[in-house]
Amino acid sequence: MDALPDSPSPRPDRDALLLSIGERIRLLRLRRGLTRKALAVAAGISERHLANLELGTGNASILVLAQVARALECALAEVIGDSTTASPEGLLIRSLLAGRAEPEVRQMLSAMFGQGRDPARAGRIALVGLRGAGKSTLGQILSAGLGLPFIELSREIERIAGCGLVEIHSLVGSGGYRRYEREALEAAIEAHPKFVMATPGGLVSEPGTFGRLIDGCFTVWLRATPEDHMGRVMAQGDFRPMAASREAMEDLRRILAGREAFYAKADLTFDTSGRTLELAGAELLSAVGVATGIRPDKAVPAA
Repeated sequence: MDALPDSPSPRPDRDALLLSIGERIRLLRLRRGLTRKALAVAAGISERHLANLELGTGNASILVLAQVARALECALAEVIGDSTTASPEGLLIRSLLAGRAEPEVRQMLSAMFGQGRDPARAGRIALVGLRGAGKSTLGQILSAGLGLPFIELSREIERIAGCGLVEIHSLVGSGGYRRYEREALEAAIEAHPKFVMATPGGLVSEPGTFGRLIDGCFTVWLRATPEDHMGRVMAQGDFRPMAASREAMEDLRRILAGREAFYAKADLTFDTSGRTLELAGAELLSAVGVATGIRPDKAVPAA
């Protein structure tokens, strides 16, 4: 079967609104690390229909767009586009305020603007970034250097769910996985006053969970070039979730582009490209130590 085109040349007969909606659907899909086939199945539409939506061809019905939004687990407004969904800040605010009564919102805003962030968050260091950024490896180096417990959030998700990540997605889908992810993050923050944590690459896809991470942890974006990400993932023999994609590298670039604005909200950005493991570990340890004020002689013993 011929590959479905992903980035066609602009055509004058396509409506600008349909083009923008299609681009948002593609961006949301790739931000969540989903293949077009996986999203089509979740939305209950054909892959060809989804491809046409992403290309901006044809006239999408509101019901189909609602199905796609449900499959992406986002508001329909995020697919169609409005001023509150145009930036990471807007999405984080929407998630924070969703379902809350006005008195609670007023109390939250008063607390947020009346005082600074919880100083305890500086002791909880969370590494964010795509697969292949070095979160697990550098996280353990950072943990050992600062004398802090190391937490692999993916393992905590598996522990809470009672099965592996593949089984979680198979049994409860991406929505169930995101709920386990939020639960595992909340549990870690509540249970540990200090730690170094490696987070899943797609955690930023759920604004509420990402907002909780920012609120409770000092975040570090381990940045790398798309080529380095792909090379490291291939070296690990891990091709998820793009194993069936014929355009894996292009998809990876788009996933990174779709998530960069969220990753950039981290307290510290550290570029791992062009560094040996030893050099990256030493420089990261120094940078985090300076930014947080944590030194090995001040740190708690590792668990």
